[in-house]
Amino acid sequence: MNVRPKLLSSLILLLAVAVQPTSAQPARDTAPGIGSPLPQVAYEKTTLPNGLELILIEDRRLPIVAVNIWYHVGPANEAPGLTGFAHLFEHMMFAATRHLPRGMADRLLEGAGATDSNGSTDYDRTNYYDTVPSNQLELALWVHADRMGYLLDVLDQTALSNQQDVVRNERRQSVENRPYGIVEEAMNHALFPKNHPYYASVIGSHADIQNAKLADVRDFFTRYYGPNNASIVIAGDIDKARTRALVAKYFGTFKRSAPVAKPRVETPPITRERRLTVPDRVELPRVYMAWLTPSAYQPGDAELAVASQILAGGKAGRLYKSLVYERQIAQDTAAAQNSNALTSTFVIDVTARPGHEASELEAAVDAELKALRDNGPSDLEVERARNTIETAMLTAIEKLGGAGLANQVNQYNQYTGDPGYLPKDIARLRRVSAADVQRAVRSWLQPNARVVVAGVPGKPALGPDPAARPVQAGARAATVAGINRDEAWRRQPPKPGPAPKFTLPQGESFQLPNGLRVIHHYNPALPLVAAELVVKSGSDANPDDAPGMAGFTAQMLQEGTATRSAPRIADEIAQLGAFLGSGSSTDASTVSLLSLKSTFAQALDVLADVAQHPAFPTAEVERQRAARIGALTQQRDNPELVAAVASAGALYGAKHPYGYGQLGTEQAIRAVTRDDLYQFWRRHYLPTNAALIVSGDITLDELRALATSRFGGWPRAVPAPLVMGDPEGTKARLVMVDKPGAPQTALRVTQLAANRKTPDYPAMQVMNAALGGLFSSRINLNLREEKGYSYGVFSGFRYDRTPGPFVIAGSVRTDVTGPSIAEIFKEVRGIRATPLPAAELAGARDSQVYSLPGQFETNSTIVGSLAETYVFDLPPDYWRGLPDQFRRVTAQQVQAAAGKYLVPERMKVIAVGDRAKVLPQLKSLGLGQPEMRDTDGQLP
Repeated sequence: MNVRPKLLSSLILLLAVAVQPTSAQPARDTAPGIGSPLPQVAYEKTTLPNGLELILIEDRRLPIVAVNIWYHVGPANEAPGLTGFAHLFEHMMFAATRHLPRGMADRLLEGAGATDSNGSTDYDRTNYYDTVPSNQLELALWVHADRMGYLLDVLDQTALSNQQDVVRNERRQSVENRPYGIVEEAMNHALFPKNHPYYASVIGSHADIQNAKLADVRDFFTRYYGPNNASIVIAGDIDKARTRALVAKYFGTFKRSAPVAKPRVETPPITRERRLTVPDRVELPRVYMAWLTPSAYQPGDAELAVASQILAGGKAGRLYKSLVYERQIAQDTAAAQNSNALTSTFVIDVTARPGHEASELEAAVDAELKALRDNGPSDLEVERARNTIETAMLTAIEKLGGAGLANQVNQYNQYTGDPGYLPKDIARLRRVSAADVQRAVRSWLQPNARVVVAGVPGKPALGPDPAARPVQAGARAATVAGINRDEAWRRQPPKPGPAPKFTLPQGESFQLPNGLRVIHHYNPALPLVAAELVVKSGSDANPDDAPGMAGFTAQMLQEGTATRSAPRIADEIAQLGAFLGSGSSTDASTVSLLSLKSTFAQALDVLADVAQHPAFPTAEVERQRAARIGALTQQRDNPELVAAVASAGALYGAKHPYGYGQLGTEQAIRAVTRDDLYQFWRRHYLPTNAALIVSGDITLDELRALATSRFGGWPRAVPAPLVMGDPEGTKARLVMVDKPGAPQTALRVTQLAANRKTPDYPAMQVMNAALGGLFSSRINLNLREEKGYSYGVFSGFRYDRTPGPFVIAGSVRTDVTGPSIAEIFKEVRGIRATPLPAAELAGARDSQVYSLPGQFETNSTIVGSLAETYVFDLPPDYWRGLPDQFRRVTAQQVQAAAGKYLVPERMKVIAVGDRAKVLPQLKSLGLGQPEMRDTDGQLP
């Protein structure tokens, strides 16, 4: 139900996919560096008589199944004047069908424990996907089949008008109110002529979205949504014979549509540089450079993916080293080969550090590109890029749904005709040489063949925003004859099979003599290991006058040790094909690692070094000081981040460590010294205050030996006590941050609630699921689906060691800010006043129970869940007992939790938007006088 633009090449897309491990003998082709075997995908592909392609992958690691349908249609198939239509139609597929009243599918699927349940549109395809417990596979097929077979039967103007509102809110949120969103759109317009299918962004323009007619929707469905223009991948805990029979039952009787010809579009080359300057509501200039490049999976595509990694592959990339690290003129750098069917694009973007201009960035990028064209990369750089990309592919091969295995197999099927293309994809990566990269860069990334767009501070030109057409009374259509014959058995949802039994990991624990806790989970499914060193000190340990200290300290860990410089750390990790990160949260600081099993010991050497021997070099402190000030400047441009920081300040006050974001304040960033950072590390990064948590293809004995050798010499010491005062938030109930001209208001409605160890946790989670935690929750259905005020508004609890906040958050159209807040309070009062009806309670409760296995699908999520038990001192078997705790939650407990933790009179409203247009709408809500805060969320 949202746009997910393709920002990466087919190779890089694999960073977020999953692959079925098989018992088949793998190919022995190996990379020069890491040398892992080529993974295989064990699939079975058949085609139904009506043309629907079915691809099955059996994987019984968890009792879940991913269902993923691709329709081979996107903006590449849109008619002129109807930009964004494919994406608008994606939204229409979630409306009512003949056998599914509006909203019923979401309620049934979420109540069944569905995760990764959504749809997305890209230039060449539209997909719909759900991951469900294995006993609910038939429910997912029933829902998807009714959309394919019976949408037209009840399609009406009411549904169309509502989704036009939703999509236009999505455009406001993801393009117009997002920093640099309109700049990226302008870049796209400059790359292609106006009649080209890729000219417009996937989401389209307000005018074209609003101009869509019901007849256009019907025609689009009839033309492109037949079974012969679709493929379905089902991956997970399945019986293939039974699954084939179910697919034949639910989809087999549908009529074929007329054959769909592949778009034949000539993309005119760029033969002369095109330049644009686009003003936007941003503080820092950003430069985009873009070229037209070879289509997906064609010669040059993989070479340019490697080139993008060499240029901007994290801290080991040339652009980072030159522009960010050495010259300190850039805040961040990025590059990507975006692979599509008609043509691809190679895009570089660089954001200025405060005090630097777009022209300076452009000249610096040009120098790096010229060096790459003239001299090519080194063999070491190419090997490093290949290793990093390939490990990232393999690191993510655990996940079945979402953008994982099922979706990637569907992508391979559409673009190459081979669902099992993965080993060939990796093989083409491994063949890329330094000469190949240089040749591709010379051929495609020439100055006269590009678009250069500078996004600069200024007033954006958002273009027309036409008013929605009012829906006429009686516009809802009665059921009419559709394409396919109705079948009476489809009128009731299928009954689920026996509920799957699952046991969630709890890990095995041991302790080193110095006090370091080590928690281990053995997961041999793939040759991967995830690790996290967790320190029980986060922003809760920040001194009163130094907000952001924990985050600054964590960031500095990667910037040099007694024996390794910052560039050496980055290069060494990249050469191993590993990923190292560090950061902080309210209650903890972490150093995380993702690695192949074969390189884990070497990568753990680096993690152990940065955690135990950081040097805090003065020059690096100054570099990171400037980077954090730049990040704070960027944060001010993002209304939702501003709302989050202002919310923290309003709840906790300026003297509480939780009253700020992880960056802290500019004053604190400028004031902190090298010794301050060192002393924070010395007081808190201690083995008695930490745990090493590891999940993956490593045995307990192997980990014990590694942990002892890498961390056994860490000196034992007593951590500094954490002393936090009580929150002293503002007495004001309305906090406003002015963003003149903003098309949306970023909202937060919030109050303090409970800590993580509260016995009310199960009831609170079930209550929140019903109120605002699920797509089918009361708040989201009200503001998005019924009123069309927002792209989505959701709620949730943050559980800290001390009481954390309950937050309702989302962005709403500026002119309906007041009505949106009124509706939010109406829903809060409603859930307090009346017990949940039995069906709603069952759905909310089951959604919590049966979605839990998805929290343990990858090594990284397993580590994160085990880290939660450590940080909050939960029992080792906590996760194993939680499902039964959820099952026992009653309607009375839910109502009691709502009454206890959701008190409208104590809730604060934070609004980040156009003050002149918003405040008059709020006068009648009884919130009192507004307290104005700046874009750092602080009182002026």
